[in-house]
Order: sequence, then structure tokens, then C-alpha cells
Amino acid sequence: MFQPLTKPDLGKTWEDARVYLRPACFVDRPHELDDDCLRIADTMVWFAAWHVTLRDNDAVKSAIVPVAELDSWIAAMPDHLGAAARTQRAAVARPRGSLQLGERVVRLGEPQIMGILNVTPDSFSDGGKHVDTAAATEAGFALASTGAAIVDVGGESTRPGAPLVWEGDEIQRVEGVVAALARGGVAVSIDTRKAAVMEAALAAGATIVNDISALRYDERAMDVVAKSGCTVVLMHAPSAKSDPHEGGAYVHPVLDVYDLLAERVAACKAAGIAPAKIIVDPGIGFGKGIADNLALVNAIALFHTLGCPILFGASRKRMIGALDNEAPADQRLGGSIALHYQAATQGAQLLRVHDVPETRQALRVWRGLRDAALTA
Repeated sequence: MFQPLTKPDLGKTWEDARVYLRPACFVDRPHELDDDCLRIADTMVWFAAWHVTLRDNDAVKSAIVPVAELDSWIAAMPDHLGAAARTQRAAVARPRGSLQLGERVVRLGEPQIMGILNVTPDSFSDGGKHVDTAAATEAGFALASTGAAIVDVGGESTRPGAPLVWEGDEIQRVEGVVAALARGGVAVSIDTRKAAVMEAALAAGATIVNDISALRYDERAMDVVAKSGCTVVLMHAPSAKSDPHEGGAYVHPVLDVYDLLAERVAACKAAGIAPAKIIVDPGIGFGKGIADNLALVNAIALFHTLGCPILFGASRKRMIGALDNEAPADQRLGGSIALHYQAATQGAQLLRVHDVPETRQALRVWRGLRDAALTA
């Protein structure tokens, strides 16, 4: 239930109260508002207000605050909340620049596509299509040629109920594919939570580790990433155990997901991973119900306050079927485009998808609309 937040509420908080700033009230023509709007990093997205949320002893209150008025709200906060708010505001504004992925540079000023390549027999959408190394490699090059800036190679299904794969089998599935794609000039990400698989894939030419456990599943994973200097994607899942979907009970789904990712970003920095190498992913569909997922999609801009690029992945996921008469995975293109377009409008820098050409077309239309609004 919505509870309005007022300035006096900010001065009556417990010591463990937390504040969250989310960009809101997005605008197409920022030049007409002068100083009354702000830009998200170096994206093409501007906003005119902050959605300010106070979480105090599990009571959650919020308010919409115009950007020009935020300083007066911060002045009403206790010191620790004010410091957190200023840090979050600065993090939203800080440019994300580009990802240096081997010889490839992926610029994050507009949304980029990460193409999904599952080298598995049992993934929920395309399991069994690319289990042969040659076929998988060909599919990877096709993803790159049709618009994927990064190809994400995975050798273990993480759908609900999927069996755990021995790391040796996982390496055998992905190593040759990663090596072939990297030799061909493709920027490759390895989708794994196992340190041994990370090491093999990085040695074969991968430049990103995409870990659904946010480096919690394998105790060596953090060290592997830190020593390699690679880019890492920290995804939220409620469990770091074998089944990443278990334990998905939330007091407030958006804030609970944010808090865990904030903790993992801090842990990575403490381990020596450069902030510019960290990407965050709210983990749509992992241990989350339909209402949880919808809340996260609508609030994706909150994660900009972590100061990292956002990876958003909802391609063909069950929430689309739940909203459309249980449409099967291979009939969820429209829903996938809608969700990723929504993420783009909130400044998400990376979109992880199966349907690369169709998503690329949607992003070109999005870019055309942004250009027209800015130049008309």
C-alpha cells in the first residue's frame, strides 16, 4: 500500500533507515527544461524528478520530488541518509563510458544488445539447438552479424528445476565455442557461476563473466575475476546455492533486490575489482513472481544509483506467458520486445536477448524517436 513521504518524516527515522533515489518523470526534450532535468549517465535519457523512497523499520514511504528541489529534501535528512542520497545522485550522473572487451569497444551511450547462445540440451527456450560446437559457433557469429555487440555463451541451464552440470562437462560445452568466436573478433561473455569454467573461458578469449549468483556460488569466483581484470555481471538471484530460484520471498522486492546488488558491488570493489568493470542485473524471473518482476521492470532506473551499467534480460521469460494466456516460449517475441524497450526508455545500457535482429530494429526505432525529439 502506498504511503506518502513528507520532509518531516525524514527527520524521524531509526538509525538503520535507508533512502533510495530513482530517476522518474522522463522527458523527451530536455533542452526545453534547462536546469529542471538531469541526464542518466551518458545515455540519451533525461528525467525531471526523483522518486524518493524511505525504508524505515520495514515501513516504506515515497514521494515525487522535482530535481531542483532535491537539495532541500537532502537538507531535511539525518547525516547518514543525506550522504547516501548525495552518493546516489552523483552515481546516476557519472558517465559509464565504454567497455573495453579485448580489441572490441562497446560504447554505452545507447542500448547495446547481448545475444544469448545456450550450448545446452535443456535451456527453457532453445535447449538442444546448439549443442554441437560447429553449430553453436555458427549461431554465435549469426548473433554478432545481426546486431549483438556481445555474445553470451552458457553451458548450464538455470531454468527452475534444471540439474546441476559438472564443471568439466560445462567447460567441454563452451570452451571451443568461446575460442572460435573470440578468434573471429566477437566480444564473448561466459555465462557461468563456476570458477573453473570462468578460468577456461577467459583463457579461450572471453572478456566478461556473467554470473547469476553475483560471485556468491563459488568461493574462488571473486578471486578469478579480480585477478583477470575482466568485466563482470552481477545478477540478483535469491539463492547462491544449486537452485538459484529458491528462497524468493521479499518484503519489498525492488528494494530487497537493490540492497543485495549494492552489497555485491561493494564486495567486488573491496576485492579489487575496478568499478568500471562492474555491471548489475536485477535478475528478472529468478526466484521472483509476476508481481515482483513487473515491479522491477517499472523501477529499473533505480539501479542507476549503483553507478554501474545495467544489464536487463527478460527475453522469452515466463512472465510474458503469464500475461498473455500462457503463450509458450517460442511465441513471446512481442512481450520480449515490449519489456526490453521499456528498459531502454529508462536508460538500461545492455539488453540480453534471444531475438537479436528484432530487438535491434526496435532499438533503431527508439533511437530515431529520441533523435527526432532532440532536434525537432
